[in-house]
Amino acid sequence: MTQAAEIPEIREQRGQLISREVNNAVYAAFDALAQTVLVNNSRTLEDLVRAMLQPILKIWLDDNLPAIVERLVRVEIEQISPRPRPTSHSN
Repeated sequence: MTQAAEIPEIREQRGQLISREVNNAVYAAFDALAQTVLVNNSRTLEDLVRAMLQPILKIWLDDNLPAIVERLVRVEIEQISPRPRPTSHSN
C-alpha cells in the first residue's frame, strides 16, 4: 500500500530536474540572501539596477552623445538658415 501512495508523488516529480525539497531549500537560501542584502544595504532593486547600468550608460553616452548632438544641431541650423536663392542666367 505504501508504494501506491508514493506513485503520484513520483509521477509529479518525474518531469522535474530536482525534488520539491531541494527546490524549497534553494529558494529559501536565495530568499535569505536577498533579504540580507536588502536589509544590510538598505538598497532597493532599483538602486542595484541603477548602480549596474550607470557605467554602461556613461560609456554609451561618451561614445554616442557628441555625434547625436552634432547631427541635431546641424539639422536645426539648416532649418533656420536662409536657403540660397537660385540665380537665373540670361543668355
